Order: sequence, then structure tokens, then C-alpha cells
Amino acid sequence: MFVGAGTVANVVAVLVGSGIGLLVGNRLPARTRVVVTDGLGLVTLLIAGLSAVAVTDHVLSDAVGPSAPVLIVLGAVVIGGLIGSLLRLEHRLESSGTWLQGRLGGSDDEGARARFVEGFVTASLVFCVGPLTILGALTDGLGGGAEQLLLKSALDGFAAIAFAASLGVGVMAAAITVGVVQGGLTVLGALLGSFVPEPHVVALTATGGVLLVGVGLRLLNLRSVAVGDMLPALVVAPLLVQSVVWLR
Repeated sequence: MFVGAGTVANVVAVLVGSGIGLLVGNRLPARTRVVVTDGLGLVTLLIAGLSAVAVTDHVLSDAVGPSAPVLIVLGAVVIGGLIGSLLRLEHRLESSGTWLQGRLGGSDDEGARARFVEGFVTASLVFCVGPLTILGALTDGLGGGAEQLLLKSALDGFAAIAFAASLGVGVMAAAITVGVVQGGLTVLGALLGSFVPEPHVVALTATGGVLLVGVGLRLLNLRSVAVGDMLPALVVAPLLVQSVVWLR
């Protein structure tokens, strides 16, 4: 299997799942779509918790000390949030959704535009913030196979059905984000070789879990967390781990 096959499979899964969801969604009452979205929110929180618990991994604590892992994740989220806020990443992501909606010939209705953007942004974050995105793409690029991304493709395909049924065609546009992000990470993995140590990956996984909590809260309409602004935390976390290792 060629390098990058996992990303191709993932993009296809999102497109197919979204198409099925759009066909099914028109036949579902509004209250059912709300229940589906709430269910996705709860499952996202479950995945977030399973990822965030990586902060207790002994590999990370052995590298940075027993008291540092939580502080590293905290520092990554805060520093990453500051960087993302200054760069207005959330706004740029939403603007990309609006631009795509216009290019795809979407309705000029304000409500339809807002629904498209919400579907695009939410699906993009769910499909691209999780640890399988980063670990799977990097592993694929490193020549370790696409099994993780193939698993993610199956999960994303089913999630896309539910998302598209609830949030509309904007979810289908998130396939572009998946292709760009995972493709870029796969290329990065190929360039880095075996450069990224395991403790750095563990910190990145735990930080990704924290960001997914924000996505879950958005899906449940509890709080509109600007997760897009926090995406730089995924880069900051490994850098903080390396800084602590040097200081020790």
C-alpha cells in the first residue's frame, strides 16, 4: 500500500458518509437530528477522555518528571490558545467555510450559510483534531503502514453520516480539510523520519484530547469553545516537552 493511502481512504469515507447522511437527514425530523448531534457530542467527550488520559502515561512522566505532564498540557493549551487567538485561526476557519459555501453555490440565506459553516467547522475539528489524525498520518509517512488511518476512516465515515444528517452539506466540505491536514502530516512524517520521540507524541495526544473536549461541548451546545484558536497547542506541547527535557 502506497504512502498516503490512509488519507485517500479517509477523504473517500467522509464524502460517502456525508452523502448518505444528506440523503437520510432530509427524512429525519428536527428533534431526531438534535438527538443524533447530542449523541455525537457525548461520544466525542468519551474519545476526548480516552486521549487526555495519556497525560498519566509513564513514558511522559519518566521523561519530564511526575509533576510536569499536566503543567505541560496546560501550558500548551494556554500558549497555543494565545497564538491561535492572535492569528485568528477560528475566524479564518469559519471564513474558509463561508468561502467554500459560496464557491459551491450554496444558498444566500443567512441561516443556511450559518448551518454550512457550523457543519464545516465542527466536522473539520472532529475529523482533524483527534490523536488518530496526527499519529496515523505521521505513522503512514514514517512507513509504518496506514492501519491507524484506515480505522479512523471507518469511524469518520459513520460519524459523517450522523453529522451530515444533522448539520448538512458543510460536513462534506470537511473532506477538503481532512485531505490537506492529514496529507500535510503524512508528508511531514516522511520528512522527519523517526525524529519525534515517544514522550512528545504522548503529550501531543493528551493535548489533542483536551481540545476534543471543547469540540464535544460545542456539539452539545453547552459552550462555543474556540477550539480552532487552540490548534497551535498541538505544536506547542512537544516543544514544551523538549524544553523540560533540556532543563532536566
